[in-house]
Amino acid sequence: MTTRALPEGRYGKARGTTPPRWRRWLFVAVALVAGVVVAWVAYVNLGPAPIEADRVAFDEQPGNAMSITINVTRDDPDRAGVCIVRLRDLSGAESGRKEVYIPPGENHSRQTTIVRSIDRPVTADVFGCSYDVPSYLSSS
Repeated sequence: MTTRALPEGRYGKARGTTPPRWRRWLFVAVALVAGVVVAWVAYVNLGPAPIEADRVAFDEQPGNAMSITINVTRDDPDRAGVCIVRLRDLSGAESGRKEVYIPPGENHSRQTTIVRSIDRPVTADVFGCSYDVPSYLSSS
């Protein structure tokens, strides 16, 4: 098979087949920086929580209330925290919620509280924890 030469002025100059080397390195550097930024954002948002709680036990109380016991684990025992616990009724809807103050102390602590419900509760769970304690919440 033979190749035919194209007319010189008709299609313009023939281009080189490979881009300059600096351009390839620039794209590699930009891709690496973008990858590091995405990894850092994912770690900050999806990494381990600085304070978290697990439900240990719950027990139904008279008058549409439930007692819940949680184990709190945190990375900074010198800071106060707050955990939100909630109750669910038979349909699965949230029927009660309470903020539980976690005083400064040890890395691992156990807290028990009673939460009132608008309907008969069937289960209790921990919604989440934070170091951002509202000003109206105190240890008393």
